Amino acid sequence: MNLELYFAPGACSFVPHVALEVVKAATGQAFEAKLVKLHKGEHQTPAYLALNPDGQVPVLMAMGKPLTQIVAICDFLDRSFPQAGLLPTEPWARAQALSELAWMNNTAHPTFTQVFRASQFAASESAQAEVKKIAAARFRQHLEQIQGWIETRKNAAQAYWQGARITCHDAYAFTLLRWGGYAGIDPQSLPSYTAYVERVMAAPPVAAALERERIKLDTYKAA
Repeated sequence: MNLELYFAPGACSFVPHVALEVVKAATGQAFEAKLVKLHKGEHQTPAYLALNPDGQVPVLMAMGKPLTQIVAICDFLDRSFPQAGLLPTEPWARAQALSELAWMNNTAHPTFTQVFRASQFAASESAQAEVKKIAAARFRQHLEQIQGWIETRKNAAQAYWQGARITCHDAYAFTLLRWGGYAGIDPQSLPSYTAYVERVMAAPPVAAALERERIKLDTYKAA
């Protein structure tokens, strides 16, 4: 199968980026990583908008057809390459895993958008500052919720989110904690979460994606 991933460094496209590395390690299925330079507006070019009219990453090209949205991409990769173990096979466990992944994508992620792009939600600078302040506090609550899930898994002796294998959840958990630095959240204030993410970052599929994107857990700057 011919697979191409359009990604931007540090964006949510890191999730399917890691998933594809997991698939590659498990099955030998190669993929082409295609860099989209957001700061140069490459996501707004006619050629890119033909793939995703929303002008967002990620886009997965599979068999010459574009697929967008993280949950859909992860589901497609799991169904296409079940050997990779990206999602549980038992129906209820799979539904629960998809519920958690969807929550990361449609609850935690949009909250951070209000921090990072407050100008999309308010006109004046003072209103934008208020939006950012409220959203940052809410985002902190989301990270604390993720830390609670991580601690439950630690008590169950799970190395990663779904057990012994890296999955989309691990990549999203890393991404959200990294974004927390932009919201003024020190990762060291979430010790269980940070220890888990450091373990995730050392896993070969994640390390490969980190190297290609040239990113680290280094976004927090002390005031």
